[in-house]
Amino acid sequence: MSVTFTLTLTFTNHFPVSLIDPLFSIGFVRKAIWKLWYPFLTRRLQQEEVLFLNYAFETDPHVGLPLSPADEPNRACIQLYHHVASQVDLRGRKVLEVSCGHGGGASFLTRTMQPAHYTGLDLNRTGVEFCQRRHPLEGLDFVEGDAQRLMFADHTFDVVLNVEASHCYPDFPRFLAEVARVLRSGGHFLYADFRFSEGLADWEKALAAAPLQLVQTRVINAEVLRGMERNSERSEALLVRYLPKFLQKLGRDFAGIRGSRIYAALQRGEVSYRSYCFVKV
Repeated sequence: MSVTFTLTLTFTNHFPVSLIDPLFSIGFVRKAIWKLWYPFLTRRLQQEEVLFLNYAFETDPHVGLPLSPADEPNRACIQLYHHVASQVDLRGRKVLEVSCGHGGGASFLTRTMQPAHYTGLDLNRTGVEFCQRRHPLEGLDFVEGDAQRLMFADHTFDVVLNVEASHCYPDFPRFLAEVARVLRSGGHFLYADFRFSEGLADWEKALAAAPLQLVQTRVINAEVLRGMERNSERSEALLVRYLPKFLQKLGRDFAGIRGSRIYAALQRGEVSYRSYCFVKV
């Protein structure tokens, strides 16, 4: 059975601020923590075929996205990818997804939106190896790489996609500069992520300063909350099965389970989750 497990909450809600904040304020230390955490979870969860490492998206009324029986268990997470990627037509385009996780989104978009070629890049070598085994599709490849040092030549891609990952990057403006560099003129950056209230001003400033033109944006807190509710039962069962007891409280926040701290923060408006479409002019 395919299940969802999400890994996207800062540690400051779980440990003394005096200990954690100084660590996460140091970019290379924060990056080192994520480099350990994601492979650990890949190894623990790969036998369950966890294909998505993002929160989810559910409209009211339901979006009614047609899915195959194999994709149906991951509907809520697929709907987030569909929401972000469908802002432009991917047919015949060369697409790069930065931080592709376990490749579920890359596989779905390759199969359903007919890009000319789709490359999924991730810093997690264990995750990339999982993707290469699990998603052997024509026109889809996976590579290990750094979001802040993309190994591709200038003007390589028509579309760059980034779903719920950039809050982990030590230098977000550098990532945006790299996105702009590898995009062709007229290419699009399709993006979704969240920030806590204290980080909103810096986030907005970096996006405004990027060498990209905003096409549209949308706050999707309500849709993400409904997606979390849809996935809660399966995610809870998964973390109880595969995480040691001392990590399960943390796991509930990472998974966005109903009643978790990240869920409550979204409800209270202390977190803003947004989707964006930018174009390189």
